[in-house]
Amino acid sequence: MVDANQTFVIVGGGLAGAKAAETLRTEGFTGRVILISDERDHPYERPPLSKGYLMGKDERDSVFVHEPAWYAQADVELHLGLPAVHLDRAARTVRLGDGTCVHYDRLLLATGAEPRRLDIPGTGLAGVHHLRRLAHAERLRGVLASLGRDNGHLVIAGAGWIGLEVAAAARGYGAEVTVVEPDPTPLHRVLGPELGQVFTDLHAEHGVRFHFGARLTEITGQDGMVLAVRTDDGEEHPAHSVLAAIGAAPRTALAEAAGLALVDREDGGGVAVDASLRTSDPDVFAAGDVAAVERPDAAGRLRVEHWANALHSGPAAARAMLGKEVVYDRVPYFFSDQYDVGMEYSGYAPPGSYDQVVCRGDVGKREFIAFWLREGRVLAGMNVNVWDVTESVQRLIRAGARPDPEALADPGVPLDGLLP
Repeated sequence: MVDANQTFVIVGGGLAGAKAAETLRTEGFTGRVILISDERDHPYERPPLSKGYLMGKDERDSVFVHEPAWYAQADVELHLGLPAVHLDRAARTVRLGDGTCVHYDRLLLATGAEPRRLDIPGTGLAGVHHLRRLAHAERLRGVLASLGRDNGHLVIAGAGWIGLEVAAAARGYGAEVTVVEPDPTPLHRVLGPELGQVFTDLHAEHGVRFHFGARLTEITGQDGMVLAVRTDDGEEHPAHSVLAAIGAAPRTALAEAAGLALVDREDGGGVAVDASLRTSDPDVFAAGDVAAVERPDAAGRLRVEHWANALHSGPAAARAMLGKEVVYDRVPYFFSDQYDVGMEYSGYAPPGSYDQVVCRGDVGKREFIAFWLREGRVLAGMNVNVWDVTESVQRLIRAGARPDPEALADPGVPLDGLLP
């Protein structure tokens, strides 16, 4: 029975928003639940967009969080294809793009992030792509198949996770791939130079060409179509399509216009929330890619853009909206699949935050676990083609373990035996 006296509104139709709606119902909330999304598709998960679905291994329907019929069955009201354009905190209303005003008692912002754009000549040419939404993946899937058939060239700006996963997918279709990256290795700002080389070698073995230490300065074309790209060191690469994979920016415009506290871009950006995912307004919460969470185990706030964060922070925010005690302090986690290599990364250790990298296993065979340490303390761990160790790695991180480096590097020493 729906209690019309209480209305909880969720702005954002991704994994965080959909799981929040589900959690409100499983926790027994009987009021109105309204989910607003500017996309016409039902809420879906994003990892398949650069993995199984993009590669042609998974069907389109496999990406959705719930079956479409679930929303009606759970009494979740959907407003699809309508952006939220204004938040009036005093009146507790959200205005949609068609002028509709929706009242809320509690509001969750799960607005996600959007791809950063290349600010160079030629981005208006046909054949310039981004990958963030299902519609992007649908187009890109067809493009990669076409490039593979015609021996076409794809240039990818950026050697982060999205860039590398698309590179692997493109090579799977047979396309020629060049990756242009300003840093000296792929994933440099996540893994540092020590482990970035592993992914350089992996992709080079599969025919990907890297151009490090450079940025795109122009995309050239003819008759509206891409022909080549130019870089700031004077080189030119042939291209039939270009993918901009230079990161994502949190979608904070709605929160900013409403006067909610934000985090500066140089500190990661996002909507500032406390450990219960509550914003500077006690009736407004934020989760997923847009939320910069106050954490006792990290300096300042931490904003995480990966699948696991959306999966867990949406439900945590829903429980907090219901008045339950919530401390969201999960160890950050993400995963990637590229060719025959699968990896899982737990923790947070960007370059400059660690002073030692310890590996156990065979790095050359790409069957190993890497640990990032600072003053002996485990900050992060990445298992590559080694499975069923994530929970143990996360226990080391959460416990602030300072294991003996030789024991940490020894595959014969159980990880849980290194806990303090």
